[in-house]
Parts: sequence; structure tokens; C-alpha cells
Amino acid sequence: MDEIPTRLLKGRGAVSNASSRYDSEARVRTDDGWGNDPDADPDLPPLRTSVMADASRTVIAHNKSPDIPFDQSLNPYRGCEHGCIYCYARPTHAYLGFSPGLDFETKLVAKFDAPAILERELRAKSYRCRPLAMGTNTDPYQPIERKYKITRGVLEVLSAYGNPVTIVTKSALVARDADILAAMAKRGLARVAISVTTLDADLARKMEPRAATPSRRLGAIRALKDAGVPVGVMVAPIIPTLTDPEMEKILEAAHAAGAESAGYVLLRLPLEIKDLFQQWLDEHEPGRARHVLSLIRQSRDGKLNDASFHSRFSGSGAYAELIEQRFHLATRRLGLNRNRWELDTSQFKPPPRAGDQMSLL
Repeated sequence: MDEIPTRLLKGRGAVSNASSRYDSEARVRTDDGWGNDPDADPDLPPLRTSVMADASRTVIAHNKSPDIPFDQSLNPYRGCEHGCIYCYARPTHAYLGFSPGLDFETKLVAKFDAPAILERELRAKSYRCRPLAMGTNTDPYQPIERKYKITRGVLEVLSAYGNPVTIVTKSALVARDADILAAMAKRGLARVAISVTTLDADLARKMEPRAATPSRRLGAIRALKDAGVPVGVMVAPIIPTLTDPEMEKILEAAHAAGAESAGYVLLRLPLEIKDLFQQWLDEHEPGRARHVLSLIRQSRDGKLNDASFHSRFSGSGAYAELIEQRFHLATRRLGLNRNRWELDTSQFKPPPRAGDQMSLL
């Protein structure tokens, strides 16, 4: 039987839903000879998002990576409806038995009990207060957060306990929680970074189909700045030839909106993302695909991905060094990264619960 070619789905980033690395068999869509290609039926409903409950008993994740500036994090959701084709979190969906392709952006898992579980973990005698990072894997402000408000619930707990938080997001929805974040920021307990990949709305729609538009992300930077929340910009990921020409313009636009700090990450293509991204290039940028992949290999020791510590985020080689030089020249010129926003861990204190015995001292 002939394989049915993949096709673009409106509002989705991945072109296919290929099997993950853990599947014992590779699934391929084929024509049974009767010409019954289900995708050819214009009356079929669109591929919709489904949300399942997560059964985890803990929500704080720990890491000991030497090149990550945090050692504990919390992700309210698994999978992400933003559908960013380059998302390095896609392979984690394979742990759930799903495809890192379309499943990642349509079959979501929500940690509905995250605020309650977090509170229990913060009260543990063994807990030591450290900044909690959010947005380290999937976006805490993806579209379903508007309905479920799990991230907001987590922030309410952190605020009550005096535990600092850092957030990375590409959603303008973060501005909804400016009331909590501003109150925490006054106490030195909150910092936010907005990820801006491109200022080109058409390119963003193809790469990040359900994320906020570039202009709305800049608006979120402005709203947080006006509310008194320390806010920065992440130019991430930088994609060779597609977005790297915009780096200075993104930094300038973010600075004008109120960003005080900046960072960047060179495109990473671990595990299944390599194939997914190449499929995306073939569909959207066929004329530049070879050049893009060539520059990636030049900055990843001849491979499409290099997971080595200390270089996996910035790459190596002449192209990567040029990106680094341009970034530092632009940030110095704009006055970004002058302030080091240290978060305060000294205010951590579990609030009293009903029935707790009051201290005599």
C-alpha cells in the first residue's frame, strides 16, 4: 500500500504525528487502495485539543545541570497547545505514550491539584527555600490556562509562603496575573521573561501557531514593566537564516517596551524534533531548508544536536560565536543586563493553618 503524504493542519505546528522513540512499531498512514484518505474529506471536524488529568503526587522537579540557572521547577501542564515546531519539550510527550508531533499540541495533561500539592511540599520539614522556575518545559500560560487557572493558583501559594518565582512564557496571558506578580516583585520575589522568536507575524503564525503574536508579547512586557515587575526578553530560539537577522531588532523592540534584561538560545533539535523540524522546513521554507540545516550542523559539531553541557544552549563554531558577539554588542548598546535581579529567599514562611497552635514567643 502507498504511504499517504503528510499535510498541514490549520492552527497546528507539527506536520505529522510520527511514532515516538519508545514505540515498538512505527506507524505509517497508508492508502488501502480504495482512495479513502480521511484527510481529504473537507467535512471532517478539525483536530481538537483534549485535556487529561495528571496523577502525579509531586509537582516540584529538581535538576543538577551545571548550565541551568535554577535547581527546582514546576510545570502545570504537559504538552503545549502553542504548537511551536522547535519546542525542545516535545520529546517528553513520548514518556506518556504519545507522539511528540501533533499529540504534543493536542493531547494535553493538566496538573489540576498542583497548588494543593505544592503547598504540601512547601510545608515539608525537608524543604529548603529556593527560587521556583516556571516555564522551563511547557508554557505555564498556554491557552488552557485561561480556563483552568492552575498557574495563577500556584502563584497564590508561592506568594503566601514567600517563595520566589521566575517565569518564562511566550503568552500575553501572563499580564492577567500582574496583580500577584507585582505584589511579589515589591518583596523581591518575582521575575518574568517573555520569549520573542520573531517580529514577523506571518512567520510566527507558521512556527508558533497558537502562541501570542509578537506585538502582544511586547505588550505583555510593557504591562508587566508598568506594574513594577522586573521583566526581560528571551530571544529564543535563534533559528539560522530564518530569525537570526532579527536579533538586534527584537532586542530593541523589547527594550523599548520595558525589558531590562535579555538572553538567547540557539536552536536545539534533540531526539524526535530533528525530523519534525525538517518536515516543517520542507513544507514552509523548502528553498532555505538546506542552508538552515547546514548552519545548525556548523554550530553543533557537525550534527543537528549536541547535548554537551555548557554549549548546548549557545552552540560552538564560527556561526555560534558570531551570534554571541552580536548579542553582547546589542545588549551593551541598549543597556540591558545591567542590573542583577537577585530574588530574596529569606522571607519564606509557611502561613498558619486553621487549628495550628500559636507560638508563645
